[in-house]
Amino acid sequence: MPLNLNALKRNNIPLLLTISCVLFYFTFAYNLIRTDYIKLITLYLALFFLFYKLVHLLKSQIVFLTWLAFIFRAIFILSIPNLSQDFYRFIWDGRMLLEGFNPYLHTVESFINMGKFPVAQAQELHNGMGELNASHFTNYPPLNQLCFVIAGLFAGKSILGSVVVMRLLIITADFGTLFFGKKLLEKLNIPVYNIFWYVLNPFIIIELTGNLHFEGVMIFFLVWSLYLLHIGKWQLTAITLGLSISVKLIPLLFLPLFFKWLVKSKEVSTSLNQKTGDKITLPLPPRYKGLRKGTRLIAFYSITLLTVVLLFLPFYSKQFIYNYTKTVGLWFQDFEFNASLYYIAREIGYLFRGYNEIAVIGKIIPILILLFVLGITFLRKNKTSVQLISSMLLALSFYYFTATTVHPWYVATLLILSVFTNYKFPLVWSFAIILSYLAYLNTNNTENLWIIGLEYLVVYAVFIWEVFLKKKFSNQHINHFNNN
Repeated sequence: MPLNLNALKRNNIPLLLTISCVLFYFTFAYNLIRTDYIKLITLYLALFFLFYKLVHLLKSQIVFLTWLAFIFRAIFILSIPNLSQDFYRFIWDGRMLLEGFNPYLHTVESFINMGKFPVAQAQELHNGMGELNASHFTNYPPLNQLCFVIAGLFAGKSILGSVVVMRLLIITADFGTLFFGKKLLEKLNIPVYNIFWYVLNPFIIIELTGNLHFEGVMIFFLVWSLYLLHIGKWQLTAITLGLSISVKLIPLLFLPLFFKWLVKSKEVSTSLNQKTGDKITLPLPPRYKGLRKGTRLIAFYSITLLTVVLLFLPFYSKQFIYNYTKTVGLWFQDFEFNASLYYIAREIGYLFRGYNEIAVIGKIIPILILLFVLGITFLRKNKTSVQLISSMLLALSFYYFTATTVHPWYVATLLILSVFTNYKFPLVWSFAIILSYLAYLNTNNTENLWIIGLEYLVVYAVFIWEVFLKKKFSNQHINHFNNN
């Protein structure tokens, strides 16, 4: 769609909104520390309001919105992330690999405590990532590690240079998400501008481009896989889904949900009419249908898991398995941040036992998640792309609602899935999630549970309305109208 300059000239409001966004993003990128909570919240609220107005006013100007997505990201190019220090560990891991070390087998502190500095700027990287990060083994999957290696190749002795390289990779992934997201929306007959609720969202720009979280790369492969699935290329879907898992493990949660989609298609056999040369399509006998569907089901899961295994294989050792599973387990039985239902369960534990029951609760949570995912796998239809994506959204939401740790950038996956559905609660959450950063108001990084409660009060209110009440009220309204 060509850029309608005359329309923009007749309306100065989008131009003023754009200039305001540029100024606010520049301030956010280069003149903000995360403990300055008044400035942080004010900038974020302003940017979110401007983003909403821009998408609403310019929904037909796809090219212009695309340019805005690029310009806003470009502002961050030379900035050092100011809301997260994880990028220091990213740089460390990439340089370790280039030095011939397996990053899954060594903690950062194991070198620093012995006075060893295996990579350039080792002490600076250690100080930047903090004691907590440095004391644990890395948990970033192999394709994520490849991104870190690329940063090390192009900027092996510069922290800012490494940041720029990783940022360019994430921006490239975001525009890949824009490309395949638009194509999938067109196929689903959903307004294309929906993709900009993700791409132009200040939450996405700040958390992914600004703070260098690689959920953006994982999401790119996930959206690509959903597009391929919709057009029937399930073999390529399996590969791209495996690549997505190899950036971040979270898409593993979605694997059972593909079951009904993979067995839904009508199976046919095709032959050639010898007289007319026309193709003849006939349904397969029942026993062959089951065989074909069963083969496709097994093949899909095999290709996906094989892709993941092959990418992990270069790092394999018994020590790697132990270290990796131990580190992943920390997210269930050790770390706590911005949780909701878990915090309620924890308080009940304090009330009856007098101490934190995370060791027990953390073992129950995975079981609940598995049961929920299996429930919506077999109880929901999941036979169309929208139904499948909606189930993915609900499964991941349940996981985050019960999790012990919900970092702000985790919500990015919910947000992209919501683009292809009618659910808006992830968009609301992307607005409310900024409240979680108020935990950094003090040196101990302790959370104010009243603030966390406010965040989830807003999120749960919209979630309950959309998932449980909206349809019921709509049906009652229709029945009342019909009766009258």
